[in-house]
Amino acid sequence: MRKTFLTILSFFVLTGANATENVLFGTGHENSFSLYAGVGTGSGSLLKLVNPFDWEISPMMFLMAQYAQPMTIMRLPARASVNIMQNTAGHSAHGLSFFGAGISWDIALLNHSGWYLGVGIGPYYRDNRDRWVSSRLFFGEKFFIGKNIDANWRLEFFTQHFSNGDMTPINHGFNFSGIALNYSF
Repeated sequence: MRKTFLTILSFFVLTGANATENVLFGTGHENSFSLYAGVGTGSGSLLKLVNPFDWEISPMMFLMAQYAQPMTIMRLPARASVNIMQNTAGHSAHGLSFFGAGISWDIALLNHSGWYLGVGIGPYYRDNRDRWVSSRLFFGEKFFIGKNIDANWRLEFFTQHFSNGDMTPINHGFNFSGIALNYSF
C-alpha cells in the first residue's frame, strides 16, 4: 500500500499540467455543468478501469449530472463537483439499480493541445444496498481523457469504479465506461 501511495504521489508531483489556465474549464470560466452517460463494464476491482480487455459489458445504464467549480490540487488544474446519478440495471443485473449523490475532486494530470488526462475520487451515498455492494456509502474513482472542443465545451471519455472500500463483506463494486459532455460558463 505504501508503494502504491508513493507512486501516485510522485506522479502528481512530477507531471506537467499547467494550472494557470484550468483545462477543465477554459479561460475565465467559474462554473461548469456536465452530463455523463455510460454502460456497465461488470463488477470487480479498481484495476478493471485501466484494462478494457477485462471489461464485461453488462445491462446497466449509468447517467450522472455534475456541477463543478475550478480549483487546484498540488498546483494542478482541478474541479470540485457535486454529482447526482442514476444507475438502471436490467436482465441478469436486475436488482442492481440505484440513485445516488456525492461530491468529487477531479485533477487534470496532463494536458497538451486541448487534450487532457485526469483522475478523480469522491464519496457518494445511494438509496439502497444490493448483492454487489452491501452499503449505502461508497466511493467513486474515475479516469478520464478529455478534449476541449471550443472555449465553452469539452468532451470526455471516462471509466468509473464505485465500491465501499471493503467496509462490508460484500463489495464486488460497479464499473462503468462512457462519455461526458461539459459546458463551462
